[in-house]
Amino acid sequence: MKYNHILFDLDGTLTDPREGITKAVRHALGQHGIIVNDLSELECFIGPPLQETFTEKYRFSEAEAWEAVLSYREYFKDTGLYENEVYVGIRDVLDLLLSQGRQLYVATSKPAVFAETILEHFQLSAYFTMVCGSELDGTRSAKTEIIQHVLDTCRIQTSEAVMIGDRMHDLIGARNCGIHSMAAGYGYGSEEELTACQPTYFFKTVEEMLRSFASFAV
Repeated sequence: MKYNHILFDLDGTLTDPREGITKAVRHALGQHGIIVNDLSELECFIGPPLQETFTEKYRFSEAEAWEAVLSYREYFKDTGLYENEVYVGIRDVLDLLLSQGRQLYVATSKPAVFAETILEHFQLSAYFTMVCGSELDGTRSAKTEIIQHVLDTCRIQTSEAVMIGDRMHDLIGARNCGIHSMAAGYGYGSEEELTACQPTYFFKTVEEMLRSFASFAV
């Protein structure tokens, strides 16, 4: 067994949060007089820290980006959290990994309080030894910091750990922390984005991931 400790991203890896996140972003942008009718234009917000994407995509100042994050949360905390669904086959993956004696963790840029609520709502909490996310004040939002916090807190040897995620931030964060990575090609990062980061493994589907773990290939 190669990896005893497996870290999962949340959005775009365990669950598909498209509806909730894009609607919350649309709500936030509306508070700044920006109208977006096509929610697909906002899928770039799925994965990276929100402040970062508001700044990059809409040229918000630091203060404006933080105001947008607060507006986003107005919608997300009551409604957007639940406009979400677990990817088909993910429960099978998690059941298999636990049966193999592996330890599972969530490492997400989403505030930990929201991540924990989502996992509990979809009855996924019991699978994970630790859920690590950002703080509500915006600290510890970089994926490298989040992954490192899990490794340090749980005293995990880097040679025994792997990070699974669907965006470049997950793969770069894994590399920065000295652990291997698995690209979830079924999520929101393009194949070009993910392969450019040279992940240790690339899975196009959840089923492909399941088969690989089932065969003890990883």
